[in-house]
Amino acid sequence: MTQEMTSLADLVTQVQALPVAEGRARRLVALAGAPGSGKSTLAELLVRALCAQGTSAAVVPMDGFHLDNRLLSEMDLLARKGAPESFDQPGFLRLIAAMAVEDEVIYPEFDRVRDIAIAGAARVDAGVEVAVVEGNYLMFDAPGWRDLAALWDVSVRVDVPRDILRERLVARWQAHGLSDAEAEARAEGNDLANADRVTAAALPADVIWRGKTE
Repeated sequence: MTQEMTSLADLVTQVQALPVAEGRARRLVALAGAPGSGKSTLAELLVRALCAQGTSAAVVPMDGFHLDNRLLSEMDLLARKGAPESFDQPGFLRLIAAMAVEDEVIYPEFDRVRDIAIAGAARVDAGVEVAVVEGNYLMFDAPGWRDLAALWDVSVRVDVPRDILRERLVARWQAHGLSDAEAEARAEGNDLANADRVTAAALPADVIWRGKTE
């Protein structure tokens, strides 16, 4: 049954109460949501709170599985970077499956300054008890993506109204040096299109998060 939450303490309690299933190396928590919903912020807050209570945890972003811009150009997808088809979905699924059962796992990270994914740049150590994975398409009802749902010990959907998403996304692009008009076009033309896809094909989550993320 899906439950709504606004309290970080309640989310921490739920995660800590999860048993580690037989044959699993750690618990996997999915933080899913649209671009601009605050997934990254919530992931950091959750990991910090878990660690403060003695549970070793780490954030694992999905962004390292962006396809390279050269491939996206060949596929005519560069302008839609961030859409589901612009990721290495099979590679990401392999990572999540490995994190469930292997003590140590290496994964790629995304360098936003250079706009590239860097292979072998991060690691989930053997001592990590909870991996908090954040990304747009963790609970996405589409071929390949939907296979992730069975791997999560708990799934959380970060729910933010579309008008607030738009405000945040425009501000994000303005902070990157775009003009007001350019920022609005970027947000409307790609980010919010992806947000609408996330919403339209959302699988049921264990938790709907309506608390603060910014």
